[in-house]
Amino acid sequence: MVSREDALKGRDTTVLPEPQPHTVLGTDLLGEPEEDQEMIYLASGCFWGAEKLAWELGADSTAVGYMGGFTPNPTYEEVCTGKTGHAETVRVLYTPSKLPTATLLQAFFESHDPTSLNRQGGDIGTQYRSAIFTTTQEQEDTAREMITAYQDKLTEAGHGAIVTEVLSVLEAGRFYPAEDEHQQYLQKNPNGYQCHARTGVACPIPGSGPLAQ
Repeated sequence: MVSREDALKGRDTTVLPEPQPHTVLGTDLLGEPEEDQEMIYLASGCFWGAEKLAWELGADSTAVGYMGGFTPNPTYEEVCTGKTGHAETVRVLYTPSKLPTATLLQAFFESHDPTSLNRQGGDIGTQYRSAIFTTTQEQEDTAREMITAYQDKLTEAGHGAIVTEVLSVLEAGRFYPAEDEHQQYLQKNPNGYQCHARTGVACPIPGSGPLAQ
């Protein structure tokens, strides 16, 4: 991981100056939670496929961007150098009564390899690390409980230790939205790249789910 001192300088202005409505859901791309909604930030490798998974699960809105690093308002090219400290991250706005946090995290764990350090398949670098950035204590507790249970299943299947970071947004720092062309990328580019690095092991909470099959 690059140090704060060695990270790229960045800029004062956002690389997404005019956020457009979500091209699939029609919702405010960077809307804030209503009383019955929550926000969580998930990093599981390339953010294109991870975002599609979240909106297909029933999220109220999703956006891709960069989080967990040092460089303010980085560009995609800068993040890909590994010199900003950021992870490619999906900002997920959801209603827990409709899409429970555990269901969302189950899909997160099953859709990538959480035992792979700074890498998902052919995508290599700290920008592809596995991380959960939480906004509530309940989210953090659920994530840690699921990691403990999933580790037992992964160990039984011969996999290594889960390396997923779990940090509050206060620890992780600000989410910087990515450029417009990366938002809902796979809706704009249906044949676009998706990383399929998965363990094939079902996450036991809240159930096995289809992604591990």
